[in-house]
Amino acid sequence: MLVGAFSKPKVMEIVLPEKIKKNEKVDPPKIADSRTLNIILGPNDKVFWYPGKAEAGMPLQVSDFSAKGIREVLLDRNRALFKKIEQFQQDVITGKLNIKQDSLANAIKQLKKDDDTGPIVLIKFYKTAKYKNFVDIIDEMSIVGIARYILVDINWIEQGMVEAALRGQTQTAAAPLTQK
Repeated sequence: MLVGAFSKPKVMEIVLPEKIKKNEKVDPPKIADSRTLNIILGPNDKVFWYPGKAEAGMPLQVSDFSAKGIREVLLDRNRALFKKIEQFQQDVITGKLNIKQDSLANAIKQLKKDDDTGPIVLIKFYKTAKYKNFVDIIDEMSIVGIARYILVDINWIEQGMVEAALRGQTQTAAAPLTQK
């Protein structure tokens, strides 16, 4: 007789923005370029990234899903928030703050929510990206504790940047995109 255990389903928490009413005008928030990190999921499990706004000719950094890959980049960008959380936990342990253990997780969630220094990650997909990589990058956001990230469409400048990176060169503003 063969006995096996079924794997338990895993749940990923996703917070969606509130619906905007039909005639309601909403101004987008002002975000410092230094806080934005653009991640483009590419072919062959490659992860391309750059900070700030896209500009034609801008080189992309290339990474992967290893612990020394995109995770290291995200950890570096999220370091200030981790220091706040670490200090908060130390204050609880030493008794400077009187918080019950069951409230600690909620207090840390609130710290992440109120954070105004951590990265805002814009996740984009190149035309040949795999769905598996989408799941992988969402896992990385959870592992690293990124509080703010959003899925957005890739624009034509970024498509050119990826194609140039795949060819091993930077795309110039005047150069047309060509297929080899």
